[in-house]
Amino acid sequence: MARVALVTGGSRGIGASISKALKAEGYEVAATYAGNDEAAAAFTAETGIKTYKWNVASYEDSKAGIAQVESDIGPIDTVVANAGITRDAPFHKMTPEQWQQVIDTNLTGVFNTVHPIWPGMRERKFGRVIVISSINGQKGQFAQVNYAATKAGDIGIVRSLAQEGARAGITANAICPGYIATEMVMAVPEKVREAIIGQIPAGRLGEPEEIARCVAFLASEDSGFINGSTISANGAQFFG
Repeated sequence: MARVALVTGGSRGIGASISKALKAEGYEVAATYAGNDEAAAAFTAETGIKTYKWNVASYEDSKAGIAQVESDIGPIDTVVANAGITRDAPFHKMTPEQWQQVIDTNLTGVFNTVHPIWPGMRERKFGRVIVISSINGQKGQFAQVNYAATKAGDIGIVRSLAQEGARAGITANAICPGYIATEMVMAVPEKVREAIIGQIPAGRLGEPEEIARCVAFLASEDSGFINGSTISANGAQFFG
């Protein structure tokens, strides 16, 4: 019987590549999305991967959505907490709303996603928790106090979960992508993009598929002794 993977924010960008990679490895994959019905429908038509719409910032929405996934596909063995947002502003201009929105999605959203799945993993003595953090959670970033705080917090989550889950056969790890050639990054002005690439020793942006391959490995049986770790995938831009 195929293992079941849930990927939040799994129908676009890095998340879409993760969903596809896990399906290619034989997983039954469910991908969540927040609001773009058209993109989600196109993703399902292209890949055959079921999509589910809910707000990861809401515990009740997440709990109900996860219950539906498990009813449709089966118990979730692997969860990839990838959903995230930005609300960038220099700290002196950042509003409480901008702070809270990012905290609710990027940090509390990880709790809301993993917490309902955790008891089943403990009961079955197997689980893979993979959180997509960020280089900016390791080094910080101008105008991203809110985002950097959540992504640093995500690393703390997996380090703690690793200790709690290890004896139950559960691993929890983080991946910190650097600058990746997603639709969002490719949409920035070319001069800005060139400046970003100039800071990357590899001399290029990463590809979403490169992050997806990291996820596929951490989700596999072969990664069982890797627990509480952070994989930095950033072209040597930062060593964390």
